[in-house]
Order: sequence, then C-alpha cells, then structure tokens
Amino acid sequence: MRPRKPRGKTKNKSKKWRYIGIGVASLLMLLLAAGLWRVSRHLIHPKVEVARAEYPIQGIDVSSHNGSIDFTRVAANGICFVYAKASEGTQFRDPKFSYNITAAHKAGLTVGAYHFFRKDKPGKEQARNFIEAVKNVQLDMPLVIDVEDWGNSRFSNHDEVICNLSDMIKALQADGYRLMIYTNKDGYRKYMHEHFPHLPLWLCAFTHPKKLKESYTYVIQQFSHWGSVDGIEGEVDLNIFCGDSTAWQRWLHE
Repeated sequence: MRPRKPRGKTKNKSKKWRYIGIGVASLLMLLLAAGLWRVSRHLIHPKVEVARAEYPIQGIDVSSHNGSIDFTRVAANGICFVYAKASEGTQFRDPKFSYNITAAHKAGLTVGAYHFFRKDKPGKEQARNFIEAVKNVQLDMPLVIDVEDWGNSRFSNHDEVICNLSDMIKALQADGYRLMIYTNKDGYRKYMHEHFPHLPLWLCAFTHPKKLKESYTYVIQQFSHWGSVDGIEGEVDLNIFCGDSTAWQRWLHE
C-alpha cells in the first residue's frame, strides 16, 4: 500500500490559499468602491465653472485640515481673500489659525475668520470662544458663524438651536463685531431665512451664481469643495464675492 499523505499539511495549504483569496477579493472590492466613490462624487456634485472675468474677487476657506499652506503661491494663483477657521463649539481652537491669518496677511491677501457652530452648545460660550480666538489678530472681513447640519448633532431641538445661535449673534454684536452667516440652502431655510434675514449670507451652493440670484441674496458663494490652488496640497473650498472690485471695496469698509 502507498503511504497516506499527512492530512494536516493539506488542510494548512487549503486554509492558506483561502485566506489569500479572501485578501485579494477584499482589496479588489476596496479599490472598486474607491473608484465608484470618486465617480459618484463628481456626478452628484458637478463641477461649477466660474469665469474670473465675471467674478474677479475669488477666495478660499481653510482650516488645519488643509495642512501647511504657501500663501505667497496662493496669492500668485489669483486668490484675493481667505477665510480661516478660528474655533468650534465652546472650547476648540484651530491649531493653524494664527499661522494661516499671519501668513495670508503677509502675502497681501484679505483675511477673515470663521467659527463652526455647535447646535447643542450655549451660544454665549461659543461667542466667548470665538472672541478669544480672534482678539489678537488683524481681520479685514466680518466674522462668520458656520451653521450646518453636517458634522453636527442630529438630535438637537430646532428651537434650542435658534436660541443658541441668537445668543451667539447678540454676544458678538455687543462686542462690536460685524457678522455673516455661512450655510447651505437647507440651512438657510431652516435657520436663517425667518430668524436672521438681516445678516449677510455666505451661501454654499454648487450651482452657477446666475442661477441662484433669483432665489437668494448673498455676499459670498462657496461653489466647490474640490478646488485646486497652487500652494495647497489636496482639495480646497473655492469661493467668489458676488460683485465687482468697486462693490468689494465698498463691502470691506461698511
């Protein structure tokens, strides 16, 4: 009789190839998912082309997520203004804020600061955090409160949100600051339209500005989250001021 082959080695080989097969299949699925995500992202949010001749005052908004930025190259790329994240909620301060503001100013850019509003945090405490973050820097544009559902609590009571936002606005205005609200179309309808129509609007909308003017009155439009600007690694938010150079100077000095 022929000697029987050891069964343990055969099982081990089978397991080994099964694990390799599972690993290869998983890798292929991840690559496919990544490819589909890239394609679907551009299908869902088509690229908006905004002619510089039509809207000459173009800008970006940045935070520590954008890494170390070469603002000299940014300015040379035709960017006119920068909004930098200063704070969030009642305690967080963006670690790149001071650098971003100082370096952008040095490059000759017009600068401003924004605060990411936490819907479930007291408005007065958020205002205090924002004021502490910006008190030692020179700013050229109104302070901005970034109001959006993305990245925020889904369980906040609407009336509580309005109350917190109102308290924050009042506290900042009492300290002498000019303000503007950043939000998207949904945020505008939910939080701003009925309650704070007197405040200037910075609207996030991936639509050509000509199509928006009939329905919204706004100062700045963020028209892309996926811009490419020399001096910044990776994607960056792109914005335009909705007016010419004369209107821009008038708005800055209101």
